[in-house]
Amino acid sequence: MMSKIRIMSESLANKIAAGEVIEKCSSVVKELIENSIDAGSTEIKVELIESGTKLIKVVDNGSGMDEEDAVLCFGTHATSKLYKEDDLYNINTLGFRGEALPSIAVVSIINLSTSDGETGIKLSLEGGKLVSKSKGDLRKGTIIEVKDLFYNTPARLKYLNSLYSELASITSVINHAALSHPDIRFTLINNDKVLLKTDGSNNLLKVINEIYGKTVAKKMLEISGENDDYDVHGYISLPDENKSNRNHMITLVNGRVVRNTELNKTINDSYHKYKPDNRYPIVVLEIKTDPSLIDVNIHPSKLDIKFSNFEDLKLLVSNLIEKALDNNFLGVDISTKEVNIVKYEEPKEERKEYKEELTLDLNNYEVDEPVTEYKKEEVKEDVKPFPNLYVIGSVLGTYIVCHNEDGMYLIDQHAAAERYNYEKFKNLLKNPGKDRINLLIPINLEYSKDEYIIIKNNINIIRNIGIEIEEFGESSFIVRSHPTWFKEGFEEYFVKNILEKIINNAKNFDLERFNDSLAASLACHSSIQANTEISIEEMNKIIKDLSTCKNPYNCAHGRPTIIHYPKYELDKLFKRVM
Repeated sequence: MMSKIRIMSESLANKIAAGEVIEKCSSVVKELIENSIDAGSTEIKVELIESGTKLIKVVDNGSGMDEEDAVLCFGTHATSKLYKEDDLYNINTLGFRGEALPSIAVVSIINLSTSDGETGIKLSLEGGKLVSKSKGDLRKGTIIEVKDLFYNTPARLKYLNSLYSELASITSVINHAALSHPDIRFTLINNDKVLLKTDGSNNLLKVINEIYGKTVAKKMLEISGENDDYDVHGYISLPDENKSNRNHMITLVNGRVVRNTELNKTINDSYHKYKPDNRYPIVVLEIKTDPSLIDVNIHPSKLDIKFSNFEDLKLLVSNLIEKALDNNFLGVDISTKEVNIVKYEEPKEERKEYKEELTLDLNNYEVDEPVTEYKKEEVKEDVKPFPNLYVIGSVLGTYIVCHNEDGMYLIDQHAAAERYNYEKFKNLLKNPGKDRINLLIPINLEYSKDEYIIIKNNINIIRNIGIEIEEFGESSFIVRSHPTWFKEGFEEYFVKNILEKIINNAKNFDLERFNDSLAASLACHSSIQANTEISIEEMNKIIKDLSTCKNPYNCAHGRPTIIHYPKYELDKLFKRVM
């Protein structure tokens, strides 16, 4: 009887490994440009034919290789980056596993030309086997061509995406590399058309401009800070510049693009005051740290990462983002500038009592510095919270119409009321009073066993809000009183909402975030809704309340409260000016 267990051939083993390392054309591009970066290149050019399915050519000016290294680099687990086990815990290079080149070679046809400046060598491989070797020129650097990817594994070839999708994936890889290494000149060409070209000037904002365009670059805020273990620097978009997915939240650690779900959540949560939860900012964060504090040896893609002292890093990132956003409020302006940065400062004098004329001023300040200079935009300091606004009426029972000498304003009545209530509730949650209202009929709430335990463990938080709650049986609670600020008719809803949020946030409970989320939820349900006709007096009251807010420009969920139609833009619409 023959043995069932056999040692597989090196070719078969490499094809299996290729399934993990080389998933599509972009995987090849990623591995090759990482090798170029590790070789100290200052210029990397990627040329494609038919989105890389026919040809991927990478040209660099790095250190190159001699003949011996050129042959060895295609061997299984051949690497110049790790020599002993301890090196695995102090990785300073993008590549280190020694899997990429043999995995690429075994499923393609490769031509390699490389030189260390003293000797030059040319190699050709088919299906991982060396078919020719000859002397090459002495141009220092490496040129590698990968042709007909997956030609010998038709099942893999069949599952490649469309040419458009493959090109989009490759473009994303090059974008990330350019953002990770703004000091390197990157060029991407497909079918002789240049898709991206950076100048390697080591200016991150300039790379952001090349990738996302001038409009986005003008709406980026610079952040920078450090703690004992981490140094963070980068750019974050203003809340109105957002995307429908998380793909544009880019984190770089020691020059490597990484993904960490919890870190991305921290970044997105830092925007919670200014945008809807289902929209995501554009963020490019560079994180520098000692290599011994991170682990990138989790998956062959080398994208996943683990951090030591992770809570300290998350706190640093959230503080930097929240500080930047809190210092830059948004006033939405329907004009060619679209959105202007407005920095809010508390007035030195106390606000005067409310009169018939409301004082609201959404001054529009232009930034004089052109984005082509790629400097951090400065914001004028003499911004007043509001100018005089005169209420005219409402549209569709939803938008309050106002005007002054600067033009017309539309105020979303629900968003404006919600903003005021949000700040009011947040202050009450932070500083709960002792005044309570006893319920004539106590509220009885029943929960599953696991939810009951969570509520019981956090019952002091509930009582600190001003809710008199106690256990009532094995899996239920009874509420006998509540704070005076609970909206009449919504008492049970408010209590249930509070308990629900405690249950949902039990694993990562943060009191400040809890209070913020709760205040936003309660404010939404306490505020006048859209499609509701109200009197002029009620409109004036909404605007008066809004004028007292710390940030009057966004509701609790990030939507704008006010839109300004400048007089000049109105005149243009009616052809009064050309």
